Amino acid sequence: MGTSAKPDTVRFTTKGQVVIPLRLRREFQIEEGTRAVVEATPDGILLKPVTAVAIRRARGMLKRSPGQKPFATEWAEHKKAERELEEAKYGI
Repeated sequence: MGTSAKPDTVRFTTKGQVVIPLRLRREFQIEEGTRAVVEATPDGILLKPVTAVAIRRARGMLKRSPGQKPFATEWAEHKKAERELEEAKYGI
């Protein structure tokens, strides 16, 4: 799934709601009732749809082969490395 070079513009309602453009809903398989994780980032607000595709991908990440680190350990290491990169990038 790729992203377009031309950004779309949306408007917020008084309740803070936005309508995701149809082409993006199709690209990311967002249907009525799809939930999303909302995350504050240095660049703005990130919406990550929780779709069947994303769930299948996550299940694959959770499967461990014999001798592999537990997922929680691997995830903690990933988040630590991510934090260190952000700190280095922004001089925190």
